[in-house]
Amino acid sequence: MKRTFTVAAIIFVVSAVPVSFARAEPPWRSFPLATDGKVDAAWKQIGGGRFVVDNGTLRGESDETGMGMLLYSKEAFGNCQIRVVFRGKETRSNAGVFIRIDDGILKIAENKEVRKKQSQDEEKDESEKELGPWYPVHRGFEVQISEIGDEQHRTGSIYSLANAEQLPPLAATGWRTMVITLKGNLIDVDVDGKHVCSFDSETTNFPERKQYWEPKRENKRPQVGYIGLQNHGPNDVVWFKEVSVRPLSE
Repeated sequence: MKRTFTVAAIIFVVSAVPVSFARAEPPWRSFPLATDGKVDAAWKQIGGGRFVVDNGTLRGESDETGMGMLLYSKEAFGNCQIRVVFRGKETRSNAGVFIRIDDGILKIAENKEVRKKQSQDEEKDESEKELGPWYPVHRGFEVQISEIGDEQHRTGSIYSLANAEQLPPLAATGWRTMVITLKGNLIDVDVDGKHVCSFDSETTNFPERKQYWEPKRENKRPQVGYIGLQNHGPNDVVWFKEVSVRPLSE
């Protein structure tokens, strides 16, 4: 009897101990930014300005030819997380991360026409016709980068569509880490470990579109699309030192 009781007690104690099987997060896969001192060939410049390699990072610059975007043309992305590490030259420095751009952007990337300085009327016309760098504005979503914008236009917001909460303090290095989570029609944005924005792309309750540079509301964006890095306007200098992707945890 004594032996039987002891064994039973051991079984009870062991079975009462909680067992945790933590699932490891999928690893991040970094995109190549530079090859042989030049912007990697998988990235295609669209529109004005340019990106250059600066100590292993990509530095976006714009000029009188206007806004532009660097498209990662190698593959499109569905449900996943995208991590972008970036730094602005000044608090006013403006840029963005485009997501879910439809595949019409590939044809635009083939256009090698040299751009010239545009008037505001020409820029407005290009926007309304969804040409050049304005295509991703209206056929994708922009996750904004700007330290001084309001809640609809600051870092982490879905530009003019979904507000971003107050950001964590900017580190002395100036670098921020943004994680964009894409799951079906849902988009979530974290900045430096803080969740700042949630957006349902299926909503019909969009804020009113007020300016030609804001995205059209009625266009349907795909759930599998391309990503890009924006170079915004003169004096808007932003560095990108990492762009990575990983699948969602099961």
